[in-house]
Amino acid sequence: MDYIRNPQLIETESFKIIQGIIDQEFPDYIFSSTKEEKIIKRVIHTSADFDYLKNLVFSNDVISELEKFFLGGDGTIFTDTTMALSGINKRLLDKLGIRYECYIADPEVAEQAKAKGMTRSMAGIERAATISGPKLFVIGNAPTAIFKLLELHKQGELNTVAVIGAPVGFVGAAESKEALFESDLPAIIARGRKGGSNVAAAIINAMLYQLIEREN
Repeated sequence: MDYIRNPQLIETESFKIIQGIIDQEFPDYIFSSTKEEKIIKRVIHTSADFDYLKNLVFSNDVISELEKFFLGGDGTIFTDTTMALSGINKRLLDKLGIRYECYIADPEVAEQAKAKGMTRSMAGIERAATISGPKLFVIGNAPTAIFKLLELHKQGELNTVAVIGAPVGFVGAAESKEALFESDLPAIIARGRKGGSNVAAAIINAMLYQLIEREN
């Protein structure tokens, strides 16, 4: 059996197929910008789900804020799961000087969550709020993390450059993302029930690849 073995050629062919399907099945669809197009297509590439053409939304000049964050070289990404963190291209983060953290397995965070009767994701957001410097939150699993983030933001106890909101599921997922969408925070949001850590990571990678391409 003959098949493509080169990973770069596989990815290139995948994006050609994605564009072909969009042309055929969504002929009237128009991307708002090239930058948004690259993010949406990478999420489709990751998920094979064309619902993200309408589900993935961008609020409060988020792309501009993300570009400033990544090029500033002094910020920290906080993820709600180790899966989201593992999916992000850390070689490029290191190149840009961006730190990255996930507190979900931190024993102190787990102890705090138990003591306060909250999820570890919520306790992780509280921990992240105490860290200095620009912050970007990448949430792919826990709606409670978004609710806690919005709560602390409203109380003036947490500053964040932007939020990637993509928790998946049936309990609080859609509601948390709608609350994020209605907030004043710059955000990229997978509205509805769909999402996941892979989607959240794909959004970050799409931004990173664009920035690296621009610098080269």
